[in-house]
Amino acid sequence: MKIKTDKEDFDKTSKTSSDPVSLSLRNPFQLLLSENTPSKQDSVENGFAVSDQFTSSSRNRHLLTLLILKFSLILIVILGLTVSLLWTISLTTGTKSPMIRGYRRLQEQLVSDLWDIGELSLGANKVKESEFCSPEFENFVPCFNTTENLELGLTEGKEFDRRCGPMSKQNCLILAPPKYKVPHRWPTGRDVIWIDNVKITAQEVLSSGSLTKRMMMLDEDQISFSFASSMVDDNIEDYSHQIAEMIGLRNESYLVQAGVRAVLDIGCGYGSLGAHLFPKQILTMCIAHYESSDSQVQITLERGLPAIVGSFASKQLPFPSLSFDMIHTAWDGVQWDKKDGIYLIEVDRVLRPGGYFVWTSAFANIPDSVRDKENLKRWDFVRNIAKDLCWDLLSQQDKTVVWKKPSNKDCYASRKHVICKAGHDVESPYYHPLEACIGGTRSRRWIPIEERATWPSRATLSSKELALHGVLADDFAEDNINWKSAVRDYWSLLSPLIFSDHPKRPGDEDPIPPYNMVRNVLDMNAHFGGFNSALLDARKSVWVMNVVPTSGVNHLPLILDRGFLGVLHDWCEAFPTYPRTYDMVHADGLLSLETVKQSRCSTLDLFYEIDRLLRPEGWVILRDTTSLIQSARAITAGLKWEARVVEIESNNDEKLLVCQKPLIRSQASSL
Repeated sequence: MKIKTDKEDFDKTSKTSSDPVSLSLRNPFQLLLSENTPSKQDSVENGFAVSDQFTSSSRNRHLLTLLILKFSLILIVILGLTVSLLWTISLTTGTKSPMIRGYRRLQEQLVSDLWDIGELSLGANKVKESEFCSPEFENFVPCFNTTENLELGLTEGKEFDRRCGPMSKQNCLILAPPKYKVPHRWPTGRDVIWIDNVKITAQEVLSSGSLTKRMMMLDEDQISFSFASSMVDDNIEDYSHQIAEMIGLRNESYLVQAGVRAVLDIGCGYGSLGAHLFPKQILTMCIAHYESSDSQVQITLERGLPAIVGSFASKQLPFPSLSFDMIHTAWDGVQWDKKDGIYLIEVDRVLRPGGYFVWTSAFANIPDSVRDKENLKRWDFVRNIAKDLCWDLLSQQDKTVVWKKPSNKDCYASRKHVICKAGHDVESPYYHPLEACIGGTRSRRWIPIEERATWPSRATLSSKELALHGVLADDFAEDNINWKSAVRDYWSLLSPLIFSDHPKRPGDEDPIPPYNMVRNVLDMNAHFGGFNSALLDARKSVWVMNVVPTSGVNHLPLILDRGFLGVLHDWCEAFPTYPRTYDMVHADGLLSLETVKQSRCSTLDLFYEIDRLLRPEGWVILRDTTSLIQSARAITAGLKWEARVVEIESNNDEKLLVCQKPLIRSQASSL
């Protein structure tokens, strides 16, 4: 500050002087060379006459002092860098234990902090400018633009393909519909939903009566999916009982004992099969293409059941090979007899050895007397492809057929379709093109379902199974212990907030803790699936979508082998689901991971996506480094979330950020 004051005084004086000394601040070396140059003028300072020679000498001393300070600082910096370099060399040539890891951690933290500063300087202004999206974005699903795909000439199912680009991001906050209501608690929400929470018309409700969609009943502002309704012609309970008998079981309750835990339901209707099987400890993942209205996926998620938007018209399903114990499809609209059976080949890829493919179709197993030639041709084609894939036809009843995938690989050597080469048989494809070859046979995870532990023992993998995934048993056990402790802490923290600070449903008595306010959970960085496991151990009636980021280590096969559900995903792209579908979003270390690995998107982009996925009054729990949590806390203010930073007693380097999204409806109702 003193140097600044002297400079200002000197500048004022130099304005009335043409002395060469006025150039000395720009060129201090010129000052040293011209120090003895005589002055030709006098100056007046504080009312006293002062000679130029005296004034110049005094200023020169100040500038000389400034030079000495500058050279001293440069010397200190050089000395510090030299010592740091010598210390680093000594580390690399000496011990490489925790000190090396700590030094690398400091380097990573430095990168994180610098990135964080940039985000704060640029992102804070963006957050302040965040606006609400227009009403047409209420059900916006980025990357799925059927109209645009049709305009590009994409047909034969390709119009439903996922295509992400720069214009796929909404960059605004999506409002809830004008009459949106917080969903019913589980399990009531499984059977009754609010009609205004999803995009569907009353006519679409009344016209739905297929086997998988079931006949929905409209009761004023609610839709009912009653299992016991006598109005339903195709009873889902009888249908699932029939499937079990065709496999050779007494009823569907014995499916778990037969090795069935995870089911993929292609074109699931409104999730009725999954809703029926869930109490029997069977998880059913619904997958269906994007629909702008009357969406199977949106309604299934609204019921509190697993679902994801997806299509395999030209791309592989977003799951590793050998992921599901059963694959079911009924009246799905998929043209299974097209493209040389490539859709059936994709089903074979994600089906585990010994698993079941249940197919219900209009042209399956119809008597020859009523079957037209076209349907007969289609049925023969599907049956021949299934035979070429070595599937064993177990049973045919009515319009339903059940095949069983072989438990060994011997059969494939003599079949028409070739085995995929190593480069084409990847463990977890991320929207790769469909392959016309038999996949999964090279995987070390080729274990028949009858040889796997049944649920719930399957959740704890043996040392031998962990070795297949390159994971040590001690690391796995420690991860489980840590997550059990974390879930206890989470719920002790959330319970007062859920049941006291933020009553969800006025007029209702507060439910007994701990679980029925939260149903759909999204874990954005699932690691080994430990958070999912700990929630189930704590008897929380939830299901978890375990997401493994493409920027991290791929543990998705391990998660699926534990009997959980999950997908691989790039968080710089939109997640394939509808807005307002998750009650809780959890992420441990995701901000650190994306900070180091990604540069295509910002933290603000990530938070916009979280806001899109989260239900109003839903919860966000982020665990990360202190600096990243603090910067994330600043972003949440622009999103209008309520946020609290919570200390972690056992870890001074990390903090929790606990947030709740408010319920803000669109104002269209006031028009």
